[in-house]
Amino acid sequence: MARADSLGAAPDTGDAPDATAQVLVRAATHALEAVGGYAAGIYLRSPTTGLLLLAVFTGLPLQLFRPWWRMQVNRPYPVAEAYRSGQAVLLPDAESAMSRFPQLMAGLPFTFASLYEPVTAGTERFGVLVVLREATPGIPVGTADRERLRRAAEQLAADLTALAAAGGRVLWEGDPMGVPAPPPEAGAEGARRAADRLAQAVLSLDREGRIGYVNTAAEALLGIDGPHLRGRLLWEALPWLGHPAYEDHFRAGFMSGEPVHFPARRGRHAPGQWLSVDLYPAADGVTLTLGTSVKPAYTPASRTRHDPDAGAHTDADTHARTDADMDTDVDAYADLDVSADEASALYRPVALAIALTEAVTARQVSAVVTEELLPAFGGRQLAIYLLDERHLYLAWETGFPQGFLNRFDGVSLDVRLPGVETLTTGRPMFFESMQHLATAYPGIPLDADVGARAFLPLIASGRPVGSCILGFDSPRGFSPEERTVLTALAGLIAQALARARRYDSEVALARGLQSALLPHRLPVREHVDTVGRYLPGTQGMEVGGDWYDVVETGAGLLALVIGDVQGHGVAAAATMGQLRSAVRAFALSGSTPEQVVSGTNQLLIDLDPGQFASCCYMLLDPASGSVMAARAGHPQPLLRHPDGRTEVLDLAGGVVLGIDPEASYPVTELRLTTGSILALYTDGLVEKPGLDIDVGVERLRTALEAARPSPLTETADRLINEAGNTADRPDDIALLLASRTGGDP
Repeated sequence: MARADSLGAAPDTGDAPDATAQVLVRAATHALEAVGGYAAGIYLRSPTTGLLLLAVFTGLPLQLFRPWWRMQVNRPYPVAEAYRSGQAVLLPDAESAMSRFPQLMAGLPFTFASLYEPVTAGTERFGVLVVLREATPGIPVGTADRERLRRAAEQLAADLTALAAAGGRVLWEGDPMGVPAPPPEAGAEGARRAADRLAQAVLSLDREGRIGYVNTAAEALLGIDGPHLRGRLLWEALPWLGHPAYEDHFRAGFMSGEPVHFPARRGRHAPGQWLSVDLYPAADGVTLTLGTSVKPAYTPASRTRHDPDAGAHTDADTHARTDADMDTDVDAYADLDVSADEASALYRPVALAIALTEAVTARQVSAVVTEELLPAFGGRQLAIYLLDERHLYLAWETGFPQGFLNRFDGVSLDVRLPGVETLTTGRPMFFESMQHLATAYPGIPLDADVGARAFLPLIASGRPVGSCILGFDSPRGFSPEERTVLTALAGLIAQALARARRYDSEVALARGLQSALLPHRLPVREHVDTVGRYLPGTQGMEVGGDWYDVVETGAGLLALVIGDVQGHGVAAAATMGQLRSAVRAFALSGSTPEQVVSGTNQLLIDLDPGQFASCCYMLLDPASGSVMAARAGHPQPLLRHPDGRTEVLDLAGGVVLGIDPEASYPVTELRLTTGSILALYTDGLVEKPGLDIDVGVERLRTALEAARPSPLTETADRLINEAGNTADRPDDIALLLASRTGGDP
């Protein structure tokens, strides 16, 4: 679709589908006006699962936001959060954005407000509507603006639904589409004459970076007549200002609303001519001034195509450098021919570091590297090998032909392979073509004839962890900057993987402890079937406090128990074990449900672990189907009747355990007829971030109603399957089903 290949090139929208383009442009423009923003965009789903693409953008230079054209839905960004949760994300200022989404602010450390509204119709999720506007520090987004933004998203969802029904495309492919603004005005004649009297060069830009007014001093300084400048993008008219080194300054000026000042070299063929660049933004545009006689406080250090291991300049060398030296440096920097994509990678070390702090397993670390590192450098293949007893084992791969890397799995450190030698020598290895790789390692199997490869050592605190392979589809060079950044990122990845391996070992131990605390099998009784399921959470390595149990009492009754200790970790698991033992002891002694729950409450208060727990205890007579139930702050169970009708029970209850020693727990009596199913569960099965728990309970009720009543194991698997397939599960889950199969009618 639309394409924008450099900072100085406007996106081509000619091949965008007309109907889709009209819908998106209308929605973005309407949202911009509705909430008083200065920029708006729309992300849509793409054909790639889990990937959102920026489809349309208006109000700011599209090219400055290239790093955010692609958004993985599982990343910690507000766009992804709004899409995942189905709830609006409203960030009125930089402080709120930093507290919730530090990775966003790592790349855009400016003062601005941003509003994100999911575009949904029923269960269909199309994407996210985004509006940027001036920050309102400490003042939340008002109700009226929230409603206006929501209505704009609802209208867009309705339009996209109609478009899809008519056979139109609602998935986005390719680059985003920029929305042209009206041609910039030259301004009033009086203002023009006043500006022409200034000795300083002045240009007026609209909010998308197009030049409107140019004063006489600017024409003289630049050597270009005003008519050749007006109406053009700044970076097209003055390509030297489109250098990637200046992108962040322009982002700051266009987004923050604060003045920005920086030095810039006027082209490669104007030795020694540095200009001061000043940006003065406002709601309706940006005034840019250019001044001469500036000596930059900082210029890029010498960047030439030399050995990256060459020694660095000392401070004395730096201070002794001349203007000619600095000019040479800038020429060398320009010689690198850095693209906008490569420049956008400069913020990746910070973004990747933040993302890696959130990754706790080796798989999560590898996924972060895939999503953050590969796009930054245009890579297509990634493989990560981990060291174990002097052998490298494949831990993660993407993009390589299926089965190709299996031959290298488990290779010894004595084998001559680039993935091995990069680790044993501790030096990264870069091959600009597959021919170079084949020449350096004759006879090595290659997965492609064309491309480039980078082999990075993963070393953390001086200890080898493994190696990382980056693959590229086309031959390419690796500039000194890229080599330095990739080597530094490899160190971050190694530290994260080392931490993750410790985590994985601790997880195995924690899961073993959890398993030991849960029943290994449930009793088999005539007239009743019981099935239990447990799923650990995926966020954090510590064990949880959810449990279930089925206890055969001395009176021939069956006690069904489910509970949830607040928190996670060894303390929660220990408390869970104590409570489970206490409930079993009370049940076996013939206590009534009220006595069991009250006694367990008193025990938890006496133990004083600083935790509380919820619990539901039901005493079932398998022969008659009579049930006596007591509940302590736990979610209401579900009851599926023989005809399939399923209801949420309304059991009387008391407060959670461990809070009030005087708490009472009334008993509710009900009857379980033959063919009925009781479902007891913990809140992890029905709670999702951003959604009311009642929505989750209704979803579970509907699933139980639609499930086949037997075999009961399949019913349990169906109820827990959706949660089990969710990679981002903050809480553990317990489920206990009981089905009455016979006895008195």
